[in-house]
Amino acid sequence: MISATGELGAADRAPGRKPVAWTWLGALATAVTVLLLAVAGRYGYHRDELYFIRAGSEPAFGYADQPPLTPLLAHALHTLFDGSLVGLRLPSAVIAGMVVLLTGLLAREFGAGRGAQVLAAACMAASAVLPVVSHMLSTTSIDLLVWTAISWLVVRALRDGGPVWLAVGLVAGIGLQNKFLPAFLLGALLVGVLVAGPRPALRSPWPWLGGLLALVLWAPNLVWQAANGFPQVALSAAIAAGGSGTSEPWYVFLPFQLILVSPALVPVWALGWWRLARDPRLRTWRSFAVAYVVLAVLFLVTGGKPYYLAGLYPVLLAAGAAPVLAWARSGAGRAVSLGVALVLSAVTASVLMLPLVPDHRLAATPIVDINYDAGETVGWPRLAATVAAARHTVPASERVAVLTRNYGQAGAVDRYLPELRPAYSGHNSYWTWGPPPDATTVIAVGFEEEQLRRWFGRVEHAGRVDNGVGLENDEQGTPVWVARDQLVPWDRLWPQLRHLG
Repeated sequence: MISATGELGAADRAPGRKPVAWTWLGALATAVTVLLLAVAGRYGYHRDELYFIRAGSEPAFGYADQPPLTPLLAHALHTLFDGSLVGLRLPSAVIAGMVVLLTGLLAREFGAGRGAQVLAAACMAASAVLPVVSHMLSTTSIDLLVWTAISWLVVRALRDGGPVWLAVGLVAGIGLQNKFLPAFLLGALLVGVLVAGPRPALRSPWPWLGGLLALVLWAPNLVWQAANGFPQVALSAAIAAGGSGTSEPWYVFLPFQLILVSPALVPVWALGWWRLARDPRLRTWRSFAVAYVVLAVLFLVTGGKPYYLAGLYPVLLAAGAAPVLAWARSGAGRAVSLGVALVLSAVTASVLMLPLVPDHRLAATPIVDINYDAGETVGWPRLAATVAAARHTVPASERVAVLTRNYGQAGAVDRYLPELRPAYSGHNSYWTWGPPPDATTVIAVGFEEEQLRRWFGRVEHAGRVDNGVGLENDEQGTPVWVARDQLVPWDRLWPQLRHLG
């Protein structure tokens, strides 16, 4: 309660911070990182990773589908580690460990003792979302860390004020060079503070200086987007309309939240949301409960992907850990139930989201039906080999270019067939790098014969992609063609080939 002098009563004050369980939190974070590195070399590249490597070799302040951070990082790692898949995925593994650690530190900010800090971190480590986004290098793995770090800093800033807001701006500005989603988090938290407080925080110049710093760091990409007609706006519309291999119906968005962490751990984060919304001791951070609802509604009505909310679950788990641990300690049966929930969640997430099952057995499991990305890491060398075989049917005197339907196919050619790179495609940023300059013969991957016959006088079937393990992923059965006698010049054809998604 607030007294007549305007001060909070004892029951309403933010809880004090307990000592940090550094040993256990460090051990958990390290274990997650080590596990991810141990399996990082299994299967192969994801289509996005192949695309990032090529995009990073074309330095820019932005790309048609993303800011520059992840592509530039991917190309640098690919070069530094000489094409090592483990080296490419090293940052994601470290990031996952950092997210686990920060989840425990968030629990501490909410007044949790060492045990509850470890429980919060363990829930995050056992979640489904952590391995699926951290097994490979992706914009989402970096984004998860950015959201978690912003949340931890905002929790501190709302309580303490001052220059901590500059750290919020710094992390947000860097994160906005990876994805635009941190802007939505900051906007939702601003709405939360205006609705639920503490509004006095906004009277200080520090939050606004932090926002200005984020804007300055984001500015190069914003300028690039403006100069290129804001292609990410068109891309977002395409994704909302279903232009993605992982698109789900709108009505799946809310039920999906029940499995994003783990069905067995829903009580932890649900209680965390309730505490943030209703517990007087956490009223300083009630804006997070509001922000979760605001973002859930926003992403639901705009066709956002269900995992867009993933970055708020560390906060909810952190808020829910202490009362759940207290409940578990009240009886041996309850402690066993909590332990089983954690173990079951961790094992299920690992089997479904990590490349533990041999790739030749994937087709006999439901893993790819549940984890779409697993299928997209199988078969790229075989696709490249099919393209190489098509090239061998063409006389060496002919100038050959490879034209693909999507950026994954083009990325595989660029990665595995140096003698045929660069590949060309109308998909996303590949389109911005232009058409083949002087090819007399085109090896076309992923197109229908009827399409090609509108553009070329001669079209011959040269093969069909087979990943060799019987897995029905996006590239299985993709046709490969040899096309000659071009009927439509590139300056007319290239605009027709552009597509975002």
